Amino acid sequence: MRSSAWFVANYALLILCALRLIDGTRGHRLCGETDYYYEYTECDSTGSRWRVPIPQSPGACTGLPEPVRGTECTFSCEAGEFLEMSAQECTPCAAGSYSLGSGIRFDQWDSMPAGFSSLATSLEYNAHRDERLTCNSSTWVPQGSYLESNRDECTVSLIYAVHLKKQGSVSFEYQYADNNLLFEFFIQNDQCQEMDQSADAKWLKLTNHGEWATHTVNLKSGTNILYWRTGGVMMAKGVKPVLLKNVQIEGVAYTSECFPCKPGSLSRVPGSTACEPCPRDTYAGHGASSCTPCNATTQYAAEGSAYCKYRPPCSKKDYFQFHTACDNEGKTHVIYKWIEPKICLDGVTGAEPLPPSGEKEPCPPCNPGFYNNDTAICSPCPPGTFSDGMKPCDRCPAGTEPTLGYEYKWWNILPANMKTSCFNVGNSKCDGMNGWEVARDHIQSGAGSSDNDYLILNIHIPGFKLPTSMSSHSGTEFGRITFEFEIVCVADCEFYFMMDVNRKSTTVVESWEGTKTRQTYTHVMTQNASVSYTWAFQRTNQPSDVRRYVNDVVRIYSVSVSNAVDGVASRCRACALSTRPSSSTCVPCPPGHYINARTSRCTECPRNTHLVPHATPGPDACKPCGPASRSDKDHSLCYSDCHFTHTEGNVTLTYDLSLLGSVGSLMNGPSFTSKGTKYFHLFKIGLCGGKMAVCTDNVTDLSIADSQREKGEGISAVKTFICQSTIIPATGRGFHTALASQSINLADTLLGVTVASTLDGIRARPELYPQTTKKVPDVNFYYRSLEPTSSCESGRSAVVTLRCNAEKSTKGELAVPSQCPAGTCDGCTFHFLWESSAACPTCTERDYHQIEGACKGGHQDLLYVWTEPKLCVGGLSLPEKKTLPCEGVEFWVRLGAGLGAFTAVLLVSLTCYFWKKNKRLEYKYSRLVISANKECEMPGADSCAVMEGENEGDMEDEIVYTKPSLLGKLKAIASKGNGEHYEHVQLNSSHSKALVWS
Repeated sequence: MRSSAWFVANYALLILCALRLIDGTRGHRLCGETDYYYEYTECDSTGSRWRVPIPQSPGACTGLPEPVRGTECTFSCEAGEFLEMSAQECTPCAAGSYSLGSGIRFDQWDSMPAGFSSLATSLEYNAHRDERLTCNSSTWVPQGSYLESNRDECTVSLIYAVHLKKQGSVSFEYQYADNNLLFEFFIQNDQCQEMDQSADAKWLKLTNHGEWATHTVNLKSGTNILYWRTGGVMMAKGVKPVLLKNVQIEGVAYTSECFPCKPGSLSRVPGSTACEPCPRDTYAGHGASSCTPCNATTQYAAEGSAYCKYRPPCSKKDYFQFHTACDNEGKTHVIYKWIEPKICLDGVTGAEPLPPSGEKEPCPPCNPGFYNNDTAICSPCPPGTFSDGMKPCDRCPAGTEPTLGYEYKWWNILPANMKTSCFNVGNSKCDGMNGWEVARDHIQSGAGSSDNDYLILNIHIPGFKLPTSMSSHSGTEFGRITFEFEIVCVADCEFYFMMDVNRKSTTVVESWEGTKTRQTYTHVMTQNASVSYTWAFQRTNQPSDVRRYVNDVVRIYSVSVSNAVDGVASRCRACALSTRPSSSTCVPCPPGHYINARTSRCTECPRNTHLVPHATPGPDACKPCGPASRSDKDHSLCYSDCHFTHTEGNVTLTYDLSLLGSVGSLMNGPSFTSKGTKYFHLFKIGLCGGKMAVCTDNVTDLSIADSQREKGEGISAVKTFICQSTIIPATGRGFHTALASQSINLADTLLGVTVASTLDGIRARPELYPQTTKKVPDVNFYYRSLEPTSSCESGRSAVVTLRCNAEKSTKGELAVPSQCPAGTCDGCTFHFLWESSAACPTCTERDYHQIEGACKGGHQDLLYVWTEPKLCVGGLSLPEKKTLPCEGVEFWVRLGAGLGAFTAVLLVSLTCYFWKKNKRLEYKYSRLVISANKECEMPGADSCAVMEGENEGDMEDEIVYTKPSLLGKLKAIASKGNGEHYEHVQLNSSHSKALVWS
């Protein structure tokens, strides 16, 4: 390898000699020190390099110095020095400049420094290609002393590549106050592979408004590509951009020159490692070693100024008033002071004079929990006592205890546990300015040094302590803060209310824009922890260094915090007494018990009622649960036990909803913003069984483990009946995981379960989900959130409609109305449809019917089948198949054939019998007629047939002929002489009578 280095050096030398010969032939002048500069070649495998001269203008001169062996590749100078390439020695920086030795710093952002680039990425394809709807204009913008990120949902990366000869680090300061933007910092190598980083190093934590945080990450030797990436989640009006400044990188091999101080700063002595800002009312240009004073009469300059400004005439915007502490006479003095630093001129034409100070006013009363014992100040009441602020402190009567907290409604001085400050966007703090001013019956935002300053008011609560009688309760409320305020604005002002739990990260609880009438806001603290509540006011978010909108103001009239562990008592509340005789000691009530004011004893709430926090002690503190809901064992909330019964007429439907599962989820969408950002809304619903839904953010809290998120732990966790998160998929976004942000509580109270379309003022709106059949009614779960928002003064509400659908699985499918894809049509009431076979009533006897099988072999089957469509689940199962004995078809055929044959024989027999009988009668009758005709020839006979009036039916069926006996014949011969001749015929009747002619 040494031979290769020798070859390179000699080859370079030959080239230089050839160039010298050529240039000599042309008669060019010899090169001076200003005609070239030195650089090192790349290091070879042995760690060696060469110093070679590089001409400023190739071919302009001849006689460049020969290449020489350079310093070792790992060589670097100390901070405050640079490597002088001619002598290859470390030399101190001159005054007016500085050096980091083996590092570089970027602290001036009038333009984008060399090496930095801003790259915007369109998240989704935009078919219209409207320039306003693309990300082409999204970029990081230099703002003088800092860089400002984009304010839209486009993904924009600030990129810088650096090659380190040894391990180093990168550090920078940033402001990240709005979680509507995502902000991450990561590092890639020269193969575009992301370096291993923890979640804490990758995702930047939120900062307080106006405050700068410092972030440091170690770097490996070699090529490091640094990425600062921002992107919107769900963009709203007035999004706060990310600000970046003072980027410093350690680990470069050497610094060949010192960096001049930026305008407004100086380094007084050689060998400086940093520049310091110029004092107030002085200025400095680029690379200054001293600052120049402004004309004190007509000019002024803030700290770190690059030039002086002329002082305008004073106006009412340039002074403020405040009240002194009360004196022994109970009076306060009104004092007027110029806003510091004073930048205006008084005593000139058009200037507003400062009003005289010293006017006395009566002191306002003390705040509740404080007393004035003939002194100039209000003192807190001793422990165990209370005061309304007007009277001396007194002990609570027996059976009561003091309620701890703070209640500020008089503002003569700033309370001891409150602080105020002012933060400028470009600098850390406003010079000499207080953010808020007390004004007797309210506290208001101050003037600030410019219109885009953040005016900060903070109150710190070290923890919460429930009253003794409630100390054993496991409810979700440990305390609450309530404040009354109003906003008067003509610019695009914003007012923020934030909290920081356990000093981890500040989150925005609520914000307001523009003018707002006097109103009250309450926030409930759901965990017992140390918390700092912060109010921040900004008149405009546009860069500004003047006070144009100083009359834009926010006023806070009262602030009250309940159950503060270090609070004072303004009143007493009833407590439960010990059961010991004559005891006056307050004791805690078991969970779900209220205090009986008559007996001062703990009494359990009735069944299926829940105990309302902060309610007046007594039976009315237990509120009944809604229809088809029950209370938990601690009477802290009402929930559904997954069972529901509905009776209509003589039909009762019973539902078992446990198969639906305790928590359901719905991911609707996708939806797109105007610039193509794809996002989803994730809803989680804790329907029944008492298990809550949990939504968490992973943007600013990625260090929390998944197990903690599932339990609802962490600052950004929301644990309630129904919650919502905004999900941004990783695909097309450049992120390695889907992002969850803006988790909100939609419902924390179950009002009841019913088939009715309205409950407690909430309407289910069945027209949003047309039914195909009405055989089974929908079951509606009604919820409400008791926490008001700026757009929903009465809080949000939700209706979950369960619909029986036999074609769905037991887990079913959740849906939102097609007319309202976000789940709500008005922003306050949310509607969900949950179709499932498990939402059908349990099966009963009316849901199936019987089918009789054919009789085979003397046996018959009885089958039972469900009535279609089957609209039931579980409950009664189908009866088993039954087999009964039966007579087959063959038996009945044989029996029928036998009976038929018998009937046929009988009919034939009867026919033959009557036919024969009729023939005999006909024969006899004919004989009788013949005989009668012969006798009818004799005179004197009236009739030779049946006598008139006689019934033929009474006659004998049989006609009997008898031959004349011998005696008869003799009589016949003897009678011939008389001309008479008779023949005897005997007719036998059925009555054994005979008609005989003789």
